[in-house]
Amino acid sequence: MVTRKPVVSVFGSNIIDDPNVTELAEGLGKLIVDLGCRVCTGGLTGVMEAVSKGARTSSQWTGSEVIGIIPQDDPSHANEFVDVVVPTGLGLYRNIMVARAGDACISVSGGTGTLSEMAFSWQLGKPLAAMSTTGGWAEKLAGDTLDSRRTDCVESLTDLQSAKTWLIEIIAF
Repeated sequence: MVTRKPVVSVFGSNIIDDPNVTELAEGLGKLIVDLGCRVCTGGLTGVMEAVSKGARTSSQWTGSEVIGIIPQDDPSHANEFVDVVVPTGLGLYRNIMVARAGDACISVSGGTGTLSEMAFSWQLGKPLAAMSTTGGWAEKLAGDTLDSRRTDCVESLTDLQSAKTWLIEIIAF
């Protein structure tokens, strides 16, 4: 019997201006794979690339843990650290696929693309957390509700330890 690895989708900016956010994103990618999960991003640059790069530093990385669902139809657009490229040709509409892929979802910084992924994951009923120290929509929405269709909040994560604790609780290892 084959057991399925849980997938954690990570949303975030395609440009990182703060080296602390890069370091956190790389650490988050490593943490996710260390926990025995796969990581899914939009597969491009910025937070997506940092998470993918970090995932590959895990001792649990085997070469199939990093999924990139890219907006283009040409797989060569994915960052170099993606193991499994899903070229959609859907442009920004691929954001719902990134949200849908996750058993849990975490946002890091982020602009409107991240905001849409957060909204999709909220509407899909996915467990949703945000790294509250990274700026962007993650910081703005951490600890808040997006609308009245759910009674929970976007979980506010301040560091990698809080992310680990939350993921262990959500994924139920």
